[in-house]
Amino acid sequence: MYRIFALVIFLSVTMPVNAETELPEITVTAKGYESETLETPHAITVLKTEEIQRSGKTTVGDLLRGQPGIAVNSDGAWGMNPVIRGMKKEQIVILVDGIRMNSAQPQGAIASYVDLSQIARVEVVKGPASVLYGSGAMGGVINFITKGADFSDKPSMSGTLSAFSSTANEGFKAATSVALSNPNHALSLNVSGLDYNDYEASDGTVEHSGYKQSAFSGQYKYRLSSQQTIKIMAQHQNTDDVWYPGSVKFQNKKLGQVIVHSPEQDRDLFNLAYEQDFKGDSSLKLRTELYYHNVHRTIRAFSKNLQRDYVTNDVDFETVGGAVKLEMFPNDEHYVLAGIDAWRMQGNPNRYMFQPPTFNTKLLSNPFENGELVSTGLFLQDEILLEQWTIKLGARYDRVTGNADKMGNGANMQTTGLESTDNTFSWSTGAIYNYSAALNPYLSLAQGYRAADMRERFETSPRGDGYIHLGNPHLEPERNLTLELGMKGQWERTNYTTAVYFSRIDGAIAGRITERIDPKTGFPIKQTENLSRVDLIGLELSLKHALDNHLWLFASSSYQRGENKEDDEPFFQVPPLEATIGVQYLPEQGFNLDTRFRAVSHQNRIATQFSNGTEDATAGFATVELGFGYRFGKTGVKNDLRFTITNLFDRAYHEHLTEGISGQEPQAVGRSFNLMWSMDY
Repeated sequence: MYRIFALVIFLSVTMPVNAETELPEITVTAKGYESETLETPHAITVLKTEEIQRSGKTTVGDLLRGQPGIAVNSDGAWGMNPVIRGMKKEQIVILVDGIRMNSAQPQGAIASYVDLSQIARVEVVKGPASVLYGSGAMGGVINFITKGADFSDKPSMSGTLSAFSSTANEGFKAATSVALSNPNHALSLNVSGLDYNDYEASDGTVEHSGYKQSAFSGQYKYRLSSQQTIKIMAQHQNTDDVWYPGSVKFQNKKLGQVIVHSPEQDRDLFNLAYEQDFKGDSSLKLRTELYYHNVHRTIRAFSKNLQRDYVTNDVDFETVGGAVKLEMFPNDEHYVLAGIDAWRMQGNPNRYMFQPPTFNTKLLSNPFENGELVSTGLFLQDEILLEQWTIKLGARYDRVTGNADKMGNGANMQTTGLESTDNTFSWSTGAIYNYSAALNPYLSLAQGYRAADMRERFETSPRGDGYIHLGNPHLEPERNLTLELGMKGQWERTNYTTAVYFSRIDGAIAGRITERIDPKTGFPIKQTENLSRVDLIGLELSLKHALDNHLWLFASSSYQRGENKEDDEPFFQVPPLEATIGVQYLPEQGFNLDTRFRAVSHQNRIATQFSNGTEDATAGFATVELGFGYRFGKTGVKNDLRFTITNLFDRAYHEHLTEGISGQEPQAVGRSFNLMWSMDY
């Protein structure tokens, strides 16, 4: 793997080229407003419309896997959680069009509530981002920006049509979008759907890996005046018949193996925003917004011995929030962003459990009742623009309060002492030196934090992993301090980024396996608690080099290492070393080709004490993807027909972060032949 990566770098600096210079890459997530990535002291990954569309990926996890510094924790084909620099779903913030997606997920992934067919752009900011995004942004932020429309000088219409089929899961998906605009109105509508069956791994079918999904999103913008705009957005996604093969556990002789599944899941989001652009000697921009976000889930635990569900759980996580932000330009040397945001999330699970020993009697057993989290944050960020330096300073104060009417049942029930409030200060500093387009060294030092979520505070009940989990309403927030050094640049034919980082997490929140057994159910007990300290270090590299105007070489690599200082052992589920190299040939019209090779090292640094022996060492593996197609183009219309083969050599493997019975984790998708068609007009 090292030799292959070195070969790519050698080719990139020795082969002749006559390539056009690319436009600067823009991000809106890193600073809260549009800025060039070369002027941002963070490691950032941006995936654009064409990359998303050509990938043919269905889930966020599939799309992001292999990107530098990013891994995927999965419990099924649908339930995939991005992991940024070793930090998992609770420690990163997922945004849709800049709006926080809150939900306490027992199985599955909040990121999977985003349909990639409707996404125009994905921006990933790696490292603490709590100054702008509050609790949970310790590891970073992923912002999914949906396809939309903008105002145009004259009436305009554009849109896309796409279809995709694959052999591994005998699946099919289709999507369409349309955008209408004129000087004062802009409307966009997106509709998509898919139907996937159980997929084939190299050693057989992975049962319960299929699902169905449909989604709709739309937004409308109206220009009240040359300086005022309102925007209304609505999104709905429905996913049916989702199972989580990674949740399979042996419960007891009566129940046998059990598996968690979700017959139905829905996500709804409504947003109203107002923008005012004040122009004068001192420029000022104002943005205010209100939003409502609801995630509804039906969750079941299915017993293979009983051939029926023995746990049913229906729950809504409902969030109402809003924000006011000011962008101020007092002079040419300062760009100030200030604001306040607030949200309230409520959850009230309705759970029934069939009681032992016969499991025929159904009993209400809510893990908690009327849980609530309320967060309010104030932040200030100043970007100082000097001749060659860009310096970014930020600070934030948050107040997060959690409360519930009740937690647990029976002997574990508690109705008092459940309210607690966290007052947290986070900050960030960063500087990038723009020596030239090719050389932009940067340094950042930032502190992020995460307040305990609703389930960690209040859920005291059995879960699908076979344990009784004991909540802790008085958990302290976990905090991390991250130092990052990096270099990024672009010149005539090459773009590159490199970063090294060290992150110290204090008070990491985790469910620790205990030696206690619940006398009523016979299940072992996990206690939610704060760990003393975790250290994470890592290295990331990415490179893209033009051989000519349409032929590119690309490569990336990631290395991470974690230490659990409390247990004096490797940190739980740290991704192994990996590298990706590839070639892409993509002219404006005619034949196109791309291929990528991904190599992942073995991982034998595992947590034995913390995981109670449930984390296994994993072998290394390598996969190859091959794609080719033809682009039919004419004035105003672009058609692409594309054929791809994933896992070309039908390798048998699973990612290190795949959940499942020790030694029996679900295998990754085997060889698949995929056909895609898309049309832009």
